[in-house]
This record gives sequence, C-alpha cells and structure tokens, in this order.
Amino acid sequence: MKRLTVMIISLALAGAAHAGRSCEDKPTDASTLVKSMELAQKTLQALDASGAQVALVARAGQDLSKYNLRYSHMALAWRDHPKGRWLVVHELNECGTAESSLYNEGLGNFFMDDVFMYETLILVPGQDTQQQLARLLTSNTPKRLHEPHYNMLAYPFSTKYQNSNQWVLETLAAASNEPGKIETRAEAQGWLRSASYAPQTLSIPAATRLGARMFRANIAFDDHPFERRMTRQIDVVTVDSIVRFMRQREPKAQEIVVRGN
Repeated sequence: MKRLTVMIISLALAGAAHAGRSCEDKPTDASTLVKSMELAQKTLQALDASGAQVALVARAGQDLSKYNLRYSHMALAWRDHPKGRWLVVHELNECGTAESSLYNEGLGNFFMDDVFMYETLILVPGQDTQQQLARLLTSNTPKRLHEPHYNMLAYPFSTKYQNSNQWVLETLAAASNEPGKIETRAEAQGWLRSASYAPQTLSIPAATRLGARMFRANIAFDDHPFERRMTRQIDVVTVDSIVRFMRQREPKAQEIVVRGN
C-alpha cells in the first residue's frame, strides 16, 4: 500500500510501504478498505466537532485483551491552521525490524495499518497543551525525541530503545514545559518521573520473554531493571498509561470514542 505523506517537519520518511504493519504482501480487500475509510471519516468529523487544533488519537491494531488493554498505538493528530487538513504524526516500526521512523500522513492511512477493531479514542488536552504541541510539531524537537532503535516493550525510563507510544509521551512531556526546557529524551524521562508518570506493568513469564527475544527483532528486555525482569514485571508505555497520566495532569481533557460500522 502506497502511503500519502506530507512533509510538515524535517522528519525522515523512509520505508513507507510496510511501516508499522505486517510484512505479509497481501492486497487490502474492499471490505477492509471501506471500513477503514469510514472510521477515518468519523474520526475526522469528531476532531472537527471537538474544536481542537491538536489531539492524541489511538487505534486498536492488535488484540491485547489478555493484558486488559484496548488500544495498541497512539499518535498526534493536528492541523496547522483552523481550516487545514488533519494530519497524523507518529512513530512506526519498520516491518517487524528493530528500527523505526517518524511519519506524517492523513487519517485514512492511519487506519489502514492492521486494524484489529474499528474503534478509536480521541484525547483532547487543554488549550495550553495544544498550543505547545502545535509549536513543537513545527520544530526539530520531535525528531530529537525520536530514537530509531525500536523495542515494542521498551522500558519507559531508558533511552536505549523506544516504542511508538513512548515517543508520544515524551513529546507530550516537552509540551508540558516551557519552550526549550526539554530537548532530549533523558530530560523528558526525568520530568515524567518527577510528574509521577506510572507505566503499565505487564506480567510476562521468562519462557515467553526468551521466545520473543529470540524470534522477534522488535522485542528486547535488556533495558529493563534486572530485578523486575526476574519477577515477570515488564514496565512499558501503553495507550492506557498515557490516558491515565493525562487524566491526572488535565482532569478536564476531553475523551471521545469513535466506533466504525
């Protein structure tokens, strides 16, 4: 599937054909295409109705119910002027490899990537945070906060790897401070600790960890504290943990659930 990409900020746009999705070379059937486009249209309408300039959007790309999680992937949706086109900025893993890139694309493309459930969550922060995010998205800060060494289960307080949701969270950290205060991942993570961000803790047995590490290039555990690994406790940035953090920081943040057909 060819992606329609729009340059907003100076981000590397490479390997677009399979980024963030299965590497299986199979055509998209008509039913999937229609459902994805309908969800994208409903999401666009909800974003318009919210009056937001920037929002966080999440999709359900895989079944995570065994971990009591509903959404798998979060991105930033924004438009650079009141009547502009909505664009999605997010980190995507390159076809199951250990690498990632940042992408800018339309809502239609966002919902074409391996959707498990046709539902999205829109989280609209306060005006101050929106303005800061809009400012950041026209700067080089998002690129500086991106780590191309991808790990689906990256530890939230290590700069060795990064997962997609972690990039959103660290960008949100930069937007929650004065311009220029947070320009590195270490600074973002330090602030998140001080702001009491709590990651999601998954219980993953040693045998499962070993199998994942051996057969999946995009999963690693060597950035996690040894004592927590040994007790099956794997801390990770999830959509749910970002939503909880936003509720804590901005109780009046607007949450909108959009469901497709």
